[in-house]
Amino acid sequence: MSDAPTPEPGPASPPLPDAAPGTALMVRRFRGFLPVVIDVETGGFQPATDALLQIAAVLIQIAPDGRLSRGETHSFHVRPFENSRLDPASLLVNKIDPWHPLRPAIAEHDALQRIFRQVRAAIRLHGCRRAVLVGHNASFDLAFLNAAVARTGIKRNPFHPFSCFDTATLAGAALGQTVLAKAVAVAGLQWDKACAHSAIYDAERTADLFCIICNELTDSFTRAEQRARRLGWQELSAASAEPDEPDEQSAPAAP
Repeated sequence: MSDAPTPEPGPASPPLPDAAPGTALMVRRFRGFLPVVIDVETGGFQPATDALLQIAAVLIQIAPDGRLSRGETHSFHVRPFENSRLDPASLLVNKIDPWHPLRPAIAEHDALQRIFRQVRAAIRLHGCRRAVLVGHNASFDLAFLNAAVARTGIKRNPFHPFSCFDTATLAGAALGQTVLAKAVAVAGLQWDKACAHSAIYDAERTADLFCIICNELTDSFTRAEQRARRLGWQELSAASAEPDEPDEQSAPAAP
């Protein structure tokens, strides 16, 4: 993990309203989906042809009062797949030497399986049914993740295949900034330019940003949950949420 400080705790928000017995907080907060921050560093911009070089996943925790915080980070250096493209311009930005003898890179399949194992454990812990990717310009990370899953033939992908939470969009609406470094700065966090474009650093700053914005929306969520109950919408519980992902042939519901 990076040495950057975690965000200062903000003022306490009112606790979420009482729910049906056995209902998990994370299940309630994101309709049975578990947000997991993913950042990838790559050898270019084309998911089908360009190498995946680093991947980091940051788990999100939820406190009894409903506030989110950054949890564990899991990250791996990834060995370029056979005949993959490595754009010198991209390597200049992320400062990765794919063939450095001291780089502890592992195969794509192994990296994904290790990340997915941790994500599935978190899904079971929170009683959720599937993970949803959180990323800054999340469509980029999701595209590379999906391409690597298809390339390696992994069958049990815990992430929703097309839905995601994009912190560039959230930060633009909440903070007036869409660039990660600027959004982090105006959110009151430190940004270390020298650490940027590392999958771990970018993922952890993205996780902090996501938590700050969601925590600012706690009152809004509380009001919305109360309205949903008055509308008679069924509430998900830990018992009804499915820990394992749905059948791959069926289209999963969007968050």
